[in-house]
Order: sequence, then C-alpha cells, then structure tokens
Amino acid sequence: MRFGVYVPTSGEYDVATVAALARDVEALGFDGMFLWDNILTTFDDSGRLDDSTVALTAVVLATRRIHCGLLCTPLVRRRPWKVAKEMSTLDRLSGGRLVLGVGVGGTWDFAPFAEPAPGPARGAMLDEALAVLTACWSGEDVFHHGRHYTVEGARMLPTPVQRPRIPIWTAGYWPGSAPFRRAARWDGVAPLRRGHDFAGLTPDEMAACLGYIRGLRDDPLEAVYFHTTADDRARVDEYREAGATWWLESTNPASESLDEFRARLLDGPPAR
Repeated sequence: MRFGVYVPTSGEYDVATVAALARDVEALGFDGMFLWDNILTTFDDSGRLDDSTVALTAVVLATRRIHCGLLCTPLVRRRPWKVAKEMSTLDRLSGGRLVLGVGVGGTWDFAPFAEPAPGPARGAMLDEALAVLTACWSGEDVFHHGRHYTVEGARMLPTPVQRPRIPIWTAGYWPGSAPFRRAARWDGVAPLRRGHDFAGLTPDEMAACLGYIRGLRDDPLEAVYFHTTADDRARVDEYREAGATWWLESTNPASESLDEFRARLLDGPPAR
C-alpha cells in the first residue's frame, strides 16, 4: 500500500501553501500528493478557490519523488484536448509522476453555469472525452467523430513520459454500477459512499466494490481509500486486506484547520 495526502485548493489552501505542504509531504515519507478539482467551493466560508491545474504545477515543481495528480477532474466541463496537453506537459515536467483522476463531477459545481446535471448522459460524455484525451496522448493523428466531440487529424506532441499513458483513476459512488464498469476499463478507482461527500467506504464496502470490478477485468488496478479522518489510521490493515492500494490522508476544511491537518501529518504515513 502507498500513502498520500489529499487537499483542496480553497480557503487556507492557496497555491503557495499547497506547494509548501507538498515539500513537507515528500520529506515526511509519503508517496503522493493529490488535489481536489473544483470551479466553486461550498466547503468553507471564504468562498475563495485557486485553480487546481495551476496548483498542481506548483506541486510538481516543489517535489522530486512523489506521485502528483488531480482527484478528480470533472472532464466533461473541459475540452479533452486541452486537458491532454496540460497533463502531458505536467507529466514531462514531473519526470513521469502524474496521475489523472476523473469523474462526472458534483451538481454544485455545474448548476450555476447551466451545465448538464449528473446522469447517464454525462457519463456517456465522460467516456467519449476519455477516448479523445487518450488518443491525443498517442502522438499520432487523431480522427474522432462522436456525439460530443469532433477531431480532424490533430497530432499533439510531445507525448507524456509514461507509456502507454498517464494513469487514469475514475471516481464514483458505491453502491452503483456504471462508474465501476468504467473503472474496470482504466487504471484505478476512487470510490465514495453514496450520499456522503466526505465519507469513504468501509472495508467491507471497499472489498465489495473491488470484487465487482475484478469480475469485469483480469488485471489488477489501483484502489484508493480517501476522505480519511484522524481516527481511521488504526484501520489501515483492514483496508489493505480489502484491496486498497492507496491510502490518502485527507481533510474536511469545514471541520479541521490547516494547522490541525499539518499536525497529524507530522507522524508520517501510517505503519506500512
């Protein structure tokens, strides 16, 4: 199991603070630093939110060893070729340490802009966006004629360092089926408990979720337990046995200050 840290870019967590925290996280022996990706924030009273891709660039430049990524990008609100270019550039800048998490996104982040509500249509759009994005990473001429996107012979260079692609982790609410059928086609899964934005799965739920995915694929995939609390560390072995391969120390900025979160990170990763 690998251990990382998962933070927002809102409130106290501005870009400079996140970059400094990333340096500390690497020095403390963690394996990764991952960022929320939102346009709006409803999780603290400040209302301020820095751009996640700019913050991720700062994290990449502040570190040398750890994996870095967004968890998770609502890809359907962004042009997939633009995301492909950004992530390819960051993968090369990091020396091949990037991870891209994707999902359909939350209602609060879409509704003010009259964008599509969550549902099957947005899921289908996400699947098509992923096809376009990964084709753009190939270094070959891309031709795509779909319901949502059209590409006529675009070639995007340079390609990412990582081959065959930057790892893609998909998010979804468990129990459910469509997000986890999607996860079976990619490289990792970051499941949440339905109806609880700040609650990860129990070990039994994690095992059930991964069992469902394993029924759809032969190869192993990364499985992320995130939205942890200070009390969860005693359960690391339970999550490892359930099949989790990443444990992300995370914070809820509505109930824990930056100083409080920093204090519990000082112990480093939970026992390996």
